[in-house]
Amino acid sequence: MSYREAPSSRKAGARSRLTPARITGGVLAILAVVFIFENTQKVRIRLLIPEVTMPLYLGLLATFVIGALCGGIFFRRSSR
Repeated sequence: MSYREAPSSRKAGARSRLTPARITGGVLAILAVVFIFENTQKVRIRLLIPEVTMPLYLGLLATFVIGALCGGIFFRRSSR
């Protein structure tokens, strides 16, 4: 029996969509939302010279984005 002739099952398709990576991503997304709602207090952050007041989660999110961009620049794979 070839691949095209094999019977397909909806349950098998649903299971293949729930991979460990997707489950982990979903759990991390839920934790991120909980983190945001728990850290809404204002904090003072000094940016070299100016001092800004912002919610803690925004400061941490900005730090994460900057780190991810730096990681992407330094560790991206070459297209060779």
